[in-house]
Amino acid sequence: MQQATIQIVRPASPPVAAPQRWEVAQIEALFELPFNELLYQAQTVHRANFDPAEVQLSTLLSIKTGGCAENCTYCPQSSAYDTGVEATALMKVDAVLEAARAAQAAGATRFCMGAAWRSPKERDIEKVSALISAVKGLGLETCATLGMLGDGQAEALRDAGLDYYNHNIDTAPDKYADIVQTRQFEDRLDTLQRVRGAGVKVCCGGIVGMGESRTQRAALIAELANMEPYPESVPINHLVQVEGTPLHGTEVLDPFEFVRTIAAARITMPHTRVRLSAGRQALGEAVQALCFMAGANSIFYGDKLLVTGNPDVTADQALLQKLGMRAA
Repeated sequence: MQQATIQIVRPASPPVAAPQRWEVAQIEALFELPFNELLYQAQTVHRANFDPAEVQLSTLLSIKTGGCAENCTYCPQSSAYDTGVEATALMKVDAVLEAARAAQAAGATRFCMGAAWRSPKERDIEKVSALISAVKGLGLETCATLGMLGDGQAEALRDAGLDYYNHNIDTAPDKYADIVQTRQFEDRLDTLQRVRGAGVKVCCGGIVGMGESRTQRAALIAELANMEPYPESVPINHLVQVEGTPLHGTEVLDPFEFVRTIAAARITMPHTRVRLSAGRQALGEAVQALCFMAGANSIFYGDKLLVTGNPDVTADQALLQKLGMRAA
């Protein structure tokens, strides 16, 4: 079996471009490595660029839940599916600040706000800008995920104090139409270009376990790694199957394949924060530990990710203590 070779690159000031253009076949070759060899290569890259004992902690709050016009087949917030999620209005500043202060007290350094919109209106941008400014005033890094952005909206969010904008590409380009029909893959890239053009850092990743092939998982990583520059933050989600969504009942991804995906992300994007995101609750402590070995160095921290469960703060603190790890 042919083993993939990598070049260890010492860190420069982020963001930086990928050291090479990655072909899907090259990333597939990484996936094909013996498990221990893959983790060794990933850990070598990780140690060249980060303190392996540090984990960055982010908290994600749903500031406007449900009623989304998109039909993403994984999402319980879509109005197309009956999942029991009730649509809510945008949260007020005081309520968001209360949640942000609690996250900060628990050790989170980045506070992410998510709203279930296809794309925000100008009045929505004004309201979210007030939330961003308030959270930024606490000394936290700010992140938002609000859907597709139009002209000038990224700049408005930047001026309010936004540090990161999250906009996941979800899956491989050739799998995308199976997952979402109300937008196209290129729509995601257009918003990411607007974010970059405004000087806001990019948080962009995907979801695995949606019935995609290994080749498509490799293609997802290739798409991210070949962005110029690649995202400063790459959340890798393990599908959380919610009854009522079309992907409920999908064959569950082997956990070792999830760890391989984390390792491939680390090797191909040496300077990024690779984040364990949705689905951590189902992975268990041992698999999460393998993910840290594979180069994950950020987690979403708190009892919920938008509307799905997440390991609670106490459990996460206990796990990090067991592993001898600490908050970055």
